[in-house]
Amino acid sequence: MTSKPPSNIEDVQNRTDTRHLPINKVGIKDVYHPVRIKNRSGDDQHSIANFNMYVALPHNFKGTHMSRFVEILHQHEREISVDSFRSMLKEMTTHLHAEVGHIEMSFPFFVTKKAPKSGVESLMNYQASLIGEYRDGNTQLWLKVVVAATSLCPCSKAISEYGAHNQRSHITLTVRIAEHLWLEELIDIAEQEASCEVYGILKRADEKFVTERAYDNPKFVEDIVRDLAVRLNNEPRIRAYAIETENFESIHNHSAYALIEHNKDTV
Repeated sequence: MTSKPPSNIEDVQNRTDTRHLPINKVGIKDVYHPVRIKNRSGDDQHSIANFNMYVALPHNFKGTHMSRFVEILHQHEREISVDSFRSMLKEMTTHLHAEVGHIEMSFPFFVTKKAPKSGVESLMNYQASLIGEYRDGNTQLWLKVVVAATSLCPCSKAISEYGAHNQRSHITLTVRIAEHLWLEELIDIAEQEASCEVYGILKRADEKFVTERAYDNPKFVEDIVRDLAVRLNNEPRIRAYAIETENFESIHNHSAYALIEHNKDTV
Protein backbone atom coordinates (compact mmCIF):
# COMPACT_ATOMS: atom_id res chain seq x y z
CA MET A 1 0.00 0.00 0.00
CA THR A 2 1.42 3.35 -1.06
CA SER A 3 1.09 6.14 1.48
CA LYS A 4 0.06 9.60 0.38
CA PRO A 5 2.57 12.41 0.83
CA PRO A 6 1.64 14.77 3.65
CA SER A 7 -0.31 17.80 2.51
CA ASN A 8 1.02 20.17 5.14
CA ILE A 9 4.68 20.34 4.07
CA GLU A 10 5.83 23.94 4.20
CA ASP A 11 7.01 25.59 0.98
CA VAL A 12 10.03 27.49 2.30
CA GLN A 13 10.46 29.40 -0.97
CA ASN A 14 7.16 31.15 -0.33
CA ARG A 15 8.39 32.67 2.89
CA THR A 16 8.68 36.44 3.09
CA ASP A 17 12.20 37.81 2.78
CA THR A 18 13.02 40.79 5.00
CA ARG A 19 16.20 42.00 3.25
CA HIS A 20 14.17 43.98 0.68
CA LEU A 21 16.51 43.13 -2.20
CA PRO A 22 14.98 42.12 -5.54
CA ILE A 23 16.88 39.64 -7.73
CA ASN A 24 17.18 40.41 -11.45
CA LYS A 25 17.46 36.78 -12.59
CA VAL A 26 16.95 33.53 -10.72
CA GLY A 27 16.36 30.14 -12.27
CA ILE A 28 18.20 27.25 -13.89
CA LYS A 29 21.23 27.09 -16.18
CA ASP A 30 22.82 24.58 -18.50
CA VAL A 31 19.84 22.24 -18.96
CA TYR A 32 20.09 20.00 -22.05
CA HIS A 33 16.86 18.92 -23.67
CA PRO A 34 15.86 17.37 -27.02
CA VAL A 35 13.98 19.70 -29.34
CA ARG A 36 12.60 19.82 -32.86
CA ILE A 37 13.34 22.99 -34.80
CA LYS A 38 11.18 24.11 -37.71
CA ASN A 39 13.37 25.15 -40.63
CA ARG A 40 12.73 27.25 -43.73
CA SER A 41 11.78 24.28 -45.91
CA GLY A 42 9.00 23.36 -43.48
CA ASP A 43 10.77 20.26 -42.15
CA ASP A 44 11.53 19.49 -38.52
CA GLN A 45 15.17 19.30 -37.51
CA HIS A 46 15.94 17.24 -34.40
CA SER A 47 18.57 18.75 -32.15
CA ILE A 48 19.76 19.00 -28.56
CA ALA A 49 19.42 22.44 -27.00
CA ASN A 50 20.98 23.98 -23.93
CA PHE A 51 18.57 26.10 -21.90
CA ASN A 52 18.96 28.90 -19.39
CA MET A 53 15.65 29.95 -17.82
CA TYR A 54 15.20 32.82 -15.36
CA VAL A 55 12.60 35.07 -13.78
CA ALA A 56 12.92 38.27 -11.79
CA LEU A 57 12.23 37.74 -8.10
CA PRO A 58 10.53 40.53 -6.08
CA HIS A 59 12.22 41.70 -2.90
CA ASN A 60 9.61 40.13 -0.62
CA PHE A 61 9.95 36.51 -1.86
CA LYS A 62 12.63 34.22 -0.48
CA GLY A 63 12.94 32.04 -3.58
CA THR A 64 11.38 30.74 -6.78
CA HIS A 65 10.21 27.23 -7.70
CA MET A 66 13.05 25.67 -9.68
CA SER A 67 11.16 22.50 -10.64
CA ARG A 68 8.53 24.49 -12.51
CA PHE A 69 11.12 25.61 -15.08
CA VAL A 70 11.79 22.02 -16.10
CA GLU A 71 8.07 21.20 -16.11
CA ILE A 72 7.39 24.02 -18.56
CA LEU A 73 10.31 22.95 -20.76
CA HIS A 74 9.04 19.38 -20.83
CA GLN A 75 5.59 20.53 -21.95
CA HIS A 76 7.08 22.28 -25.00
CA GLU A 77 9.55 19.61 -26.15
CA ARG A 78 7.55 18.56 -29.22
CA GLU A 79 8.52 21.48 -31.41
CA ILE A 80 10.26 24.80 -30.91
CA SER A 81 9.49 27.62 -33.32
CA VAL A 82 9.64 31.38 -32.94
CA ASP A 83 5.93 31.39 -32.06
CA SER A 84 6.10 28.51 -29.58
CA PHE A 85 9.21 30.04 -28.00
CA ARG A 86 7.22 33.20 -27.33
CA SER A 87 4.40 31.15 -25.80
CA MET A 88 6.79 29.20 -23.58
CA LEU A 89 8.40 32.42 -22.38
CA LYS A 90 5.06 33.97 -21.43
CA GLU A 91 3.84 30.76 -19.81
CA MET A 92 6.98 30.48 -17.68
CA THR A 93 6.73 34.07 -16.49
CA THR A 94 3.04 33.95 -15.59
CA HIS A 95 3.21 30.44 -14.08
CA LEU A 96 5.93 31.60 -11.70
CA HIS A 97 3.99 34.79 -10.88
CA ALA A 98 6.89 36.93 -12.11
CA GLU A 99 6.91 40.28 -13.87
CA VAL A 100 9.95 39.47 -15.99
CA GLY A 101 11.02 36.19 -17.60
CA HIS A 102 14.08 35.31 -19.67
CA ILE A 103 14.95 32.18 -21.71
CA GLU A 104 18.13 31.42 -23.66
CA MET A 105 18.12 28.38 -25.93
CA SER A 106 21.33 27.41 -27.79
CA PHE A 107 21.62 24.54 -30.23
CA PRO A 108 23.53 23.27 -33.29
CA PHE A 109 21.66 23.99 -36.50
CA PHE A 110 22.36 22.23 -39.81
CA VAL A 111 21.89 23.43 -43.38
CA THR A 112 22.38 21.35 -46.53
CA LYS A 113 24.64 23.22 -48.95
CA LYS A 114 25.63 22.53 -52.54
CA ALA A 115 29.20 23.07 -53.66
CA PRO A 116 29.37 26.00 -56.11
CA LYS A 117 30.54 24.07 -59.21
CA SER A 118 30.13 20.33 -58.71
CA GLY A 119 26.84 20.66 -56.87
CA VAL A 120 27.83 17.97 -54.36
CA GLU A 121 25.77 18.30 -51.17
CA SER A 122 27.07 18.39 -47.62
CA LEU A 123 25.81 19.48 -44.23
CA MET A 124 27.11 22.66 -42.61
CA ASN A 125 26.63 23.19 -38.90
CA TYR A 126 26.04 26.53 -37.22
CA GLN A 127 25.64 27.47 -33.56
CA ALA A 128 22.28 29.18 -33.12
CA SER A 129 20.35 30.68 -30.23
CA LEU A 130 16.89 31.97 -29.43
CA ILE A 131 16.90 34.56 -26.65
CA GLY A 132 13.65 35.97 -25.28
CA GLU A 133 12.48 38.30 -22.55
CA TYR A 134 8.90 38.81 -21.37
CA ARG A 135 8.39 42.08 -19.48
CA ASP A 136 5.26 44.09 -18.68
CA GLY A 137 3.18 41.99 -21.06
CA ASN A 138 5.58 42.49 -23.98
CA THR A 139 7.98 39.99 -25.56
CA GLN A 140 11.33 40.80 -27.11
CA LEU A 141 12.93 38.04 -29.18
CA TRP A 142 16.52 37.80 -30.35
CA LEU A 143 18.04 35.40 -32.87
CA LYS A 144 21.74 34.64 -32.77
CA VAL A 145 23.87 32.62 -35.17
CA VAL A 146 27.61 32.02 -35.51
CA VAL A 147 28.68 31.53 -39.14
CA ALA A 148 32.08 30.29 -40.31
CA ALA A 149 33.36 32.00 -43.45
CA THR A 150 36.54 32.96 -45.32
CA SER A 151 38.12 36.40 -45.35
CA LEU A 152 41.05 37.48 -47.50
CA CYS A 153 43.30 40.39 -46.49
CA PRO A 154 43.09 43.39 -48.88
CA CYS A 155 46.48 44.69 -47.69
CA SER A 156 48.18 41.36 -48.33
CA LYS A 157 46.68 41.23 -51.82
CA ALA A 158 47.81 44.78 -52.59
CA ILE A 159 51.44 44.29 -51.55
CA SER A 160 52.11 40.68 -52.60
CA GLU A 161 53.13 39.45 -56.01
CA TYR A 162 51.99 35.89 -55.29
CA GLY A 163 48.55 35.55 -53.76
CA ALA A 164 47.35 36.86 -50.41
CA HIS A 165 46.87 35.42 -46.94
CA ASN A 166 43.39 34.49 -45.84
CA GLN A 167 41.78 33.29 -42.62
CA ARG A 168 38.79 31.53 -41.16
CA SER A 169 36.24 34.03 -39.89
CA HIS A 170 33.52 33.64 -37.32
CA ILE A 171 30.68 36.05 -38.02
CA THR A 172 28.21 36.38 -35.15
CA LEU A 173 24.86 38.05 -35.79
CA THR A 174 22.58 38.78 -32.83
CA VAL A 175 19.37 40.50 -33.93
CA ARG A 176 16.15 41.60 -32.24
CA ILE A 177 13.25 40.85 -34.53
CA ALA A 178 9.83 42.47 -34.86
CA GLU A 179 8.50 39.86 -37.30
CA HIS A 180 9.30 36.29 -38.23
CA LEU A 181 12.80 35.72 -39.59
CA TRP A 182 14.31 32.35 -40.49
CA LEU A 183 17.72 31.43 -39.12
CA GLU A 184 18.67 30.48 -42.68
CA GLU A 185 18.05 34.07 -43.75
CA LEU A 186 20.60 35.34 -41.21
CA ILE A 187 23.07 32.67 -42.32
CA ASP A 188 22.62 33.69 -45.97
CA ILE A 189 23.31 37.35 -45.14
CA ALA A 190 26.47 36.53 -43.19
CA GLU A 191 27.88 34.24 -45.89
CA GLN A 192 27.11 36.68 -48.69
CA GLU A 193 29.09 39.47 -47.02
CA ALA A 194 32.23 37.43 -46.33
CA SER A 195 35.07 37.11 -48.85
CA CYS A 196 33.69 33.64 -49.52
CA GLU A 197 31.52 31.09 -47.75
CA VAL A 198 32.80 27.70 -46.66
CA TYR A 199 31.48 24.22 -47.46
CA GLY A 200 31.61 20.74 -45.99
CA ILE A 201 32.73 19.08 -49.25
CA LEU A 202 34.61 20.63 -52.18
CA LYS A 203 35.82 19.01 -55.39
CA ARG A 204 38.78 20.43 -57.29
CA ALA A 205 36.61 22.69 -59.46
CA ASP A 206 34.88 23.96 -56.32
CA GLU A 207 38.18 24.64 -54.56
CA LYS A 208 39.37 26.65 -57.55
CA PHE A 209 36.15 28.67 -57.44
CA VAL A 210 36.21 29.49 -53.71
CA THR A 211 39.88 30.50 -53.65
CA GLU A 212 39.41 32.77 -56.68
CA ARG A 213 36.16 34.12 -55.25
CA ALA A 214 37.92 35.11 -52.02
CA TYR A 215 40.83 36.64 -53.94
CA ASP A 216 38.42 38.77 -55.97
CA ASN A 217 36.53 39.81 -52.84
CA PRO A 218 39.09 40.82 -50.18
CA LYS A 219 37.73 42.19 -46.89
CA PHE A 220 39.07 43.34 -43.55
CA VAL A 221 37.02 42.61 -40.43
CA GLU A 222 35.97 46.27 -40.63
CA ASP A 223 34.61 45.73 -44.15
CA ILE A 224 32.62 42.68 -43.12
CA VAL A 225 30.85 44.28 -40.16
CA ARG A 226 30.11 47.46 -42.12
CA ASP A 227 28.72 45.57 -45.13
CA LEU A 228 26.59 43.50 -42.79
CA ALA A 229 25.34 46.63 -41.02
CA VAL A 230 24.18 48.02 -44.34
CA ARG A 231 22.25 44.82 -45.00
CA LEU A 232 20.64 44.74 -41.55
CA ASN A 233 19.79 48.45 -41.67
CA ASN A 234 17.74 47.71 -44.79
CA GLU A 235 15.86 44.80 -43.18
CA PRO A 236 12.69 46.16 -41.49
CA ARG A 237 12.07 42.94 -39.53
CA ILE A 238 15.28 43.58 -37.59
CA ARG A 239 14.99 46.35 -34.97
CA ALA A 240 18.39 46.04 -33.26
CA TYR A 241 21.58 44.12 -33.84
CA ALA A 242 25.09 43.29 -32.75
CA ILE A 243 27.49 42.24 -35.51
CA GLU A 244 30.81 40.64 -34.59
CA THR A 245 33.57 39.34 -36.82
CA GLU A 246 36.63 37.51 -35.55
CA ASN A 247 39.35 36.51 -38.01
CA PHE A 248 41.64 33.74 -36.81
CA GLU A 249 44.78 35.00 -38.48
CA SER A 250 46.96 32.65 -40.50
CA ILE A 251 50.18 34.73 -40.27
CA HIS A 252 49.77 36.19 -36.76
CA ASN A 253 49.40 34.71 -33.31
CA HIS A 254 46.30 36.77 -32.61
CA SER A 255 42.81 37.34 -33.99
CA ALA A 256 41.42 40.44 -35.66
CA TYR A 257 38.04 41.58 -34.31
CA ALA A 258 35.34 44.15 -35.07
CA LEU A 259 31.90 44.92 -33.60
CA ILE A 260 28.99 47.14 -34.61
CA GLU A 261 25.89 47.54 -32.42
CA HIS A 262 22.78 49.48 -33.35
CA ASN A 263 19.24 49.93 -32.04
CA LYS A 264 16.94 51.34 -34.71
CA ASP A 265 14.23 52.18 -32.20
CA THR A 266 16.38 54.72 -30.34
CA VAL A 267 17.27 56.80 -33.40
